[in-house]
Amino acid sequence: MSSRTLPLLFINLGGEMLYILDQRLRAQNIPADKAKKVMNDIITTMFNKKFLEELFKPQELYSKKALRTVFDRLAHASIMRLNQASMDKLYDLMTMAFKYQVLLCPRAKDILLVSFNHMDAIKDFVKDTPSVLSQVDETYRQLIEMYTPLSSGEFQLIRQTLLIFFQDMHIRVSIFLKDKVQNSNGRFVLPISGPVPHGTHIPGLIRMFSCNGEEVKRLQFRNGGNYTSVLREGSFEMFGERVIKLGTNMYSVSRPVETHMSGTSKNSAQKKSVNTAPNPLAKEELNMLARLMGGMEVQKPGNADSVLLCYEHCFNQQANAELAKIMGDFTEEAGEPCSSSANSKGDDLLAMMDGL
Repeated sequence: MSSRTLPLLFINLGGEMLYILDQRLRAQNIPADKAKKVMNDIITTMFNKKFLEELFKPQELYSKKALRTVFDRLAHASIMRLNQASMDKLYDLMTMAFKYQVLLCPRAKDILLVSFNHMDAIKDFVKDTPSVLSQVDETYRQLIEMYTPLSSGEFQLIRQTLLIFFQDMHIRVSIFLKDKVQNSNGRFVLPISGPVPHGTHIPGLIRMFSCNGEEVKRLQFRNGGNYTSVLREGSFEMFGERVIKLGTNMYSVSRPVETHMSGTSKNSAQKKSVNTAPNPLAKEELNMLARLMGGMEVQKPGNADSVLLCYEHCFNQQANAELAKIMGDFTEEAGEPCSSSANSKGDDLLAMMDGL
């Protein structure tokens, strides 16, 4: 188990959560300035300095229950409220999306590029808010400082730690089911074609060497797949082309589709590669989430610059004034808190979140 896994898990899951919430705000035609404030509130809390100082300390992963509670509170860091079914669906989408990304990473080190894709998108969400952007940039620098010096072996340990964390999660997601990358039992179907990891050769050749290191024989074999070479490596700097698209927003209109992930025919893949329309399967999944969330509406509780996103059956009208007053703070979820059996360090972090 790697003690450096938690920051990557948190940032990637947080990035997926922000993608989904941003899409729902847009779909409900919430005014841009109001939606922006909700996103800023969540991102400000997500990148709180004291919170991240604790998060970046070398430590074991928190229990699943403690981590879920962290995201419950993070999702409610603004005045937005979700009921239990909505939060369940949101968390399922977040976790399964990132699990799939980890499985598809050509190299263990590419998990960092996935993280940078999420960070790039988060920076774009707050590009017009310098105070929040500076918090995100500081976290970016911490990620680069902590992870870029790591060896391939250390990244492999991080990847194994993540997969162990996700191994019992087999939630079926309609986006993946209908794209035939997930079976009915919730397990993913991994491709046998596509680009090989950067720095490696397309399989199909065996070379044998003498004791002196001289090549003495070559054998070729059929690899059974349709592989391609990666011409360049993604950038591990704060600014640069990541090359891989894992971790980008699959709900975005302009997002290119990773055609080699789908396992479809070559002709179908070529058609997908030039299609910039929103993914209808992703839209369907979000529509299901929207039905669980209920109707979203904007109210003006006194202050014209405040927005109150109400979800049906989540809370009564008497709570509105209190929700507006505590906007931007983490709040206790209405459900059962983490039990004493949860990871103690996770409990410490939750206690810190209560004090933000």
